[in-house]
Amino acid sequence: MSHDAIEPDIHSEGTAATPELPTSDVASIAVPIRAVGALGCMMLVCLVTGVQAQPGGSQPCPKTQMSVPGMPKPTMPAIPVATSVAPSDTSTSVVIRPDRADQITCRRDAVRTLSDVVFSTRALADGKQLRLLMDIQIPTSPQRRRPLIVYVPGGGFMAARKEGALDLRTYVAGAGFIVASIEYRTMLNGATFRDGIADVKSAIRYLRANAQKYGVDSKRVAVWGESAGGYLVSMVGVTNGVKSYDIGNDLDQNSDVQAVIDKYGPSELAKIAADFNPELQAAYAINNPFLRYMDGVETTVADPISYVKASDPPFLLFQGSQDRMVSPTQTLVLHDALRRAGAHSTRYVLEGAGHGDLAFFGDFESGLPWSTRQTMGIMLDFLKQALADGTN
Repeated sequence: MSHDAIEPDIHSEGTAATPELPTSDVASIAVPIRAVGALGCMMLVCLVTGVQAQPGGSQPCPKTQMSVPGMPKPTMPAIPVATSVAPSDTSTSVVIRPDRADQITCRRDAVRTLSDVVFSTRALADGKQLRLLMDIQIPTSPQRRRPLIVYVPGGGFMAARKEGALDLRTYVAGAGFIVASIEYRTMLNGATFRDGIADVKSAIRYLRANAQKYGVDSKRVAVWGESAGGYLVSMVGVTNGVKSYDIGNDLDQNSDVQAVIDKYGPSELAKIAADFNPELQAAYAINNPFLRYMDGVETTVADPISYVKASDPPFLLFQGSQDRMVSPTQTLVLHDALRRAGAHSTRYVLEGAGHGDLAFFGDFESGLPWSTRQTMGIMLDFLKQALADGTN
């Protein structure tokens, strides 16, 4: 199937209330967002950038850039980076080499965004209340209820910024899906893996409870996560029907999902450095920062491979062969476990690609393989097949 024809649409709800766009070729809209760092809460500005075009014309999809006016970037959690990556088995995977120059494009109409929708409020250990927010992108073209994709961002379990991956989310929404990008509790909030899973499931239940309001087809729900978010969506997918993770709001609703997209997420947190150079493996053996997220439980309780069964929803996994933050075999062991159990799983390895889009860390080329029409076309084909309603 060709992955060349889809050019999703863009429309920003409430543009009349935003400052007039500059007349230059690049539009910048400043949107305040929240970020919690080691020194507390600070205000960032999310710059939504994109080349201007006439209504209906295609253009590069909008991207988000985090910045603080007049201040340096906030300190991000230190993430160990490997100096080498051991080759891993690709015999059960599909290896692709996306053309970095063949980037997705979007159209300027028919996707509106509802920002900062509160889907749950959580009590923290210090007695404070944390409102969890989501941004919802909805195609505006008239149609019956649409399938829902819940996007779960990465951040090393230390950050969960819903504003990320705007280009990819806009592209998917423009193809006819409702896309909700969510926040979740992190280790900076004292959270563990149980809390992260519970927050994702809370978002799913909220959207099902408000399906009529947002035009959601509650029978067709997928989750899509990157890095730490990939881990969480995998756990959500393999715990369909496990009620112990359903905590908080809208408990009369079901949190089960019908499809999972896991992009370079860990699946065995205790072995996250298994493919890396000996020095980094030794450092992780002494101090694995992700073990705290496991809350001292046996590793099997926190690993998705422990829950795999034949009835799991279909999985699509992506992995960069040169990922230096999460060992490439992390997605492989989950993929092989799903296949052995009789579940449906497809894994793509992007030759030469790393750990997703690392533009925030100054690597502006890293995201290119992930935003090609080939890579995103594979995602859309999977979603359309997995969430088909039989009437298309």
